[in-house]
Amino acid sequence: MPDFASEKSRFLERKIANLENYDDGSEIMPIRPGKSWLSTLRLPKSSFPPRPLQADQSKYLQKCSDDLYQWQSQERSAQDPFVLHDGPPYANGSLHIGHALNKILKDIICRVKVQQGRRVVYVPGWDCHGLPIEIKALEVMRQKNEDGEAELDAISIRRAARSLASKTVKEQMKGFREWEVMADWDKAWKTMDPKFEIKQLGVFQEMVKKGLIFRRYKPVYWSPSSKTALAEAELEYKEDHESMAAYIKFPIKNIPQSLKDKFPSFNNLLVVIWTTTPWTLPANRAIAVHSDLEYIAVRNGEDQLIIAKARLPYLTKSLFGGNEVEVIADSILGSELVGSTYLNVLRGQKAESQPIIHGDFVSPDSGSGLVHCAPGHGMDDYEVCTRLGIEADAPVDDLGCFTDAALPDDPGTLQGKPVLGDGSDEVLKILGDKVLKVHKYKHKYPYDWRTKLPVIIRATQQWFADVGSVKEHALQHLKDVRFIPDTGRARLESFVKGRNEWCISRQRAWGIPIPALYNNEGVALLTGESVAHIISVINERGIDAWWTDAPDELAWVLPGMEGSYRRGKDTMDVWFDSGSSWTQTPEQADVYIEGTDQHRGWFQSSLLTHMSASGKESAPFKTLITHGFTLDQDGKKMSKSLGNIIAPSQIMDGSLLPPVTSKRKKVAPASQALGPDALRLWVASCDYTRDVVIGQSVLKAITVSLLKYRIILKMLLGSMHVSAREAPITKLDQVALNQLQSVMKEVATAYDNFEFYKGTYALNRWINSDLSAFYLEAMKDRLYCGDGGGVLEEIFCGVLRMLTPITPSLVEEAWDHRPEWMKSETEIHPFQQTLDDCVNCQGRVRAFEDISEDVPWLLNANSAVKSAQEAARTQKIIGSSLESSVVLSLPVEARQVFDKYADELDSIFVVSSLEINGLIEGAWKFSAEFDAPGGTATAWVLPPKDAKCPRCWRYVAPVENALCKRCEDVVSLL
Repeated sequence: MPDFASEKSRFLERKIANLENYDDGSEIMPIRPGKSWLSTLRLPKSSFPPRPLQADQSKYLQKCSDDLYQWQSQERSAQDPFVLHDGPPYANGSLHIGHALNKILKDIICRVKVQQGRRVVYVPGWDCHGLPIEIKALEVMRQKNEDGEAELDAISIRRAARSLASKTVKEQMKGFREWEVMADWDKAWKTMDPKFEIKQLGVFQEMVKKGLIFRRYKPVYWSPSSKTALAEAELEYKEDHESMAAYIKFPIKNIPQSLKDKFPSFNNLLVVIWTTTPWTLPANRAIAVHSDLEYIAVRNGEDQLIIAKARLPYLTKSLFGGNEVEVIADSILGSELVGSTYLNVLRGQKAESQPIIHGDFVSPDSGSGLVHCAPGHGMDDYEVCTRLGIEADAPVDDLGCFTDAALPDDPGTLQGKPVLGDGSDEVLKILGDKVLKVHKYKHKYPYDWRTKLPVIIRATQQWFADVGSVKEHALQHLKDVRFIPDTGRARLESFVKGRNEWCISRQRAWGIPIPALYNNEGVALLTGESVAHIISVINERGIDAWWTDAPDELAWVLPGMEGSYRRGKDTMDVWFDSGSSWTQTPEQADVYIEGTDQHRGWFQSSLLTHMSASGKESAPFKTLITHGFTLDQDGKKMSKSLGNIIAPSQIMDGSLLPPVTSKRKKVAPASQALGPDALRLWVASCDYTRDVVIGQSVLKAITVSLLKYRIILKMLLGSMHVSAREAPITKLDQVALNQLQSVMKEVATAYDNFEFYKGTYALNRWINSDLSAFYLEAMKDRLYCGDGGGVLEEIFCGVLRMLTPITPSLVEEAWDHRPEWMKSETEIHPFQQTLDDCVNCQGRVRAFEDISEDVPWLLNANSAVKSAQEAARTQKIIGSSLESSVVLSLPVEARQVFDKYADELDSIFVVSSLEINGLIEGAWKFSAEFDAPGGTATAWVLPPKDAKCPRCWRYVAPVENALCKRCEDVVSLL
């Protein structure tokens, strides 16, 4: 099988090399070699370089980003703004390719809106609190500390974390600005800014006043590796986590009277449960059945085991070794088992019996059909047990190790054992013959997204936000939001619907404190008034005073409160931080755009806090856009372990691509560095609504496109002359303008729909097919040898406008290199024009009816002519297309179209002469059919009829070595 990927790669390398060696427009418009007439030719001359010059980049960067943002802010200050609210990046670590995708998409959106005449407000932000920064700060501090094991106090940690975050923000900001991202950088906000913190505490206060904040002992996701509670958004799920699973039997102590007739003697009656977390068995407080399921009792030696009837076939194989099992009691409804009691031997000799209860979550699809309930270690368990007054217990400490309460009769046996280590083994050893079977089980399991280590579910005292009370209101207002892609709506709605309580407390030092006070009994004080008072103290003393003030400092206590209080140590979930960032924009944001993982993160936290505390009847955003993740060229997620990480700087400096070798001797290989525009064009070319691939093959294609832009611009800049404004407008010019206006409309529509990849595709298609291969190919004779007229000025302006949101530095550079006669005039900068503005420079182009309907037929004929010429070229009969004449054999209806262009068809098709329905004669002939109005037409390629003009090389001279009439007229005026 051929390696098409390698073939494509080699093709792109050759293409880049060809483009790289372009210097003067000859790629598109070959120079005539005739020496005696060379001085009479109008060759392209431009100072525009084939590649960006590093020395000029800072100048263009300033103009196309900071200066443009300031201009539109001032000139359109009276307008209602278009607000793009920044989903704050985390102030931890270097910028990666995912940052580039996100930030450049935001910038393109803003530039499109500026181009549409809007005033844009884009103020960047940073998320600065949280565990990763705290851990990194601790590492730095411990390296400086001679005693590496020494505990560091909260204020030292906070100062180190703030310093680290501040340094990272500066570094990231520098990188973003190098990507030509325009923004109000002077007003950039950080979640650790005092003003932001006060506003966030105000959001919290408002939720407290509405009764939406409460404290409860209940199970939460707990990370032993981070020693803190986690929210759902802080989890990753490993699909192949391996657990130790076990079947355990518990002895029945009592059964309802209705069952005693079926079991005259139930001394050996036991219920069987299956668990993937044997370490949770010391916290077992109930066993759940489903009231509507059927259960049976089977004999296993001396034991009578109760299991779900539907599980018998599976358990016969997996639990009883495939041996036939005796059923001693059939068709026991789960409702009959409810009310029975059993013993959990782990709770000791003095333990009371525990109930068998109904649970909606019990199903006959796994395990034994009976579920072990540990309300201190399971969300569903907690809910069902709490309703029945069964208290939760979790004998596990912050490090994920058993406490002495795990085994009351022998506390030291389990104490200190890690539950995710050998804790399960120890529990099973203690249970002894109560264990029926142990086996390995692979399943999906939550991991801490920061430490990449497994978490547990553990009941602790935590603060929660009651989002269940506002979620219906939030879902209602989501109906007014536009989602891109549409699938984002269902995804966000599903996360909101599935959430009732949000654990907002974290056991860390680096964050915004939960402003709660505790009395000597540990009872929390949290009211609207107490929070307002604490906010006033923070305003006066600074937020660090929460940790630095004496524990008994009375200033924090609301005047009039009796008793002594201490300040709490919990900090807020970082999702509450970033979720409160809507306070930075007084208006509803027009756009939020982040990665698809933010449906369960920032999008959700922003929506819920806004609905809870803003007092506004709307979502915080009008349009919600999500983009995919970045993958390598093999479709794999980028990671350090795989060695497939790509830094944005590598795309900008061209180091991922091999240097281009010049055809000229003694010329060193050229770097592939194309600056930030290469990075931006990659982003613009991606269908970002899916995962986005980046690698060598993609970058080669991007490089080809970007070099093509530069070549086209260099040719246009070198061929534009003020005299062209006085030259006649031909039908070919009208066709070119029609194609230009058509593509500008298509690009504008794509940009407006946030489909930038469709816009760049349309632009590239037009440049390659309509502009380069058609119009400029047809125009080269007129530009080099004729009056130098045409509509290049209009095309130049149109190209820059379409490129403005995508490659602003290139646009600024090209505009800077425009001819002096253009600089001397007062012209509007492309950044300040819209795609809808007319490209009719100087108002000199007249309307030409029906041209849009005619163009496809002309292009059909052009393709047929080229096809027939290629056949002649293959047989080495012709070289240049000018070495031929053409006859078009047309149906009557088609004649009406082509007659309108008859006087220019030879120039349009780049042949020496053309006739419609003329004689088909000559020493050789080649033909190709094409679709035309009224049926099928034929393009005939024939020998030229006249002699070759030595100046323009067209076969239109009266005799050999004589100039054609046009060239004589031009030369006579020089």
